[in-house]
Amino acid sequence: MKKLSFLSKLKKEGKLELVDPSEEICKSYIEKADNCLKSAKLLLEYSLYENSVSMSYYAMYNSLTALLFKVGIKCENHAGSIILFKKLFGRMDLFKVISFAKEERIDICLHLWQCRYQFCGEWCHQFD
Repeated sequence: MKKLSFLSKLKKEGKLELVDPSEEICKSYIEKADNCLKSAKLLLEYSLYENSVSMSYYAMYNSLTALLFKVGIKCENHAGSIILFKKLFGRMDLFKVISFAKEERIDICLHLWQCRYQFCGEWCHQFD
């Protein structure tokens, strides 16, 4: 029930709406997904794991956005898009994959922010 009220909230905020299905928008998001996947592979080759995880997630998310536009749904919220995917298509296997990737991306971003904050704090104390 929480998830449905979350989707209702997104609709009220204008972040979730029914639109005319668009093959053109779908294709543009598929292209973005392909580019993210290419970037993820290159980043992985250079052992830039955090960046590769993030780009991998965006490859999945852009593919999901393309699918939603194909069926006439515009959602401007990552969690909302993932919930819609589960509700509309019932693919628990893919739902789990993209949910995990989203959490990994968030965890990596938080970790990097904490490391930068700690580094900046230590660096700034040199001048006290």
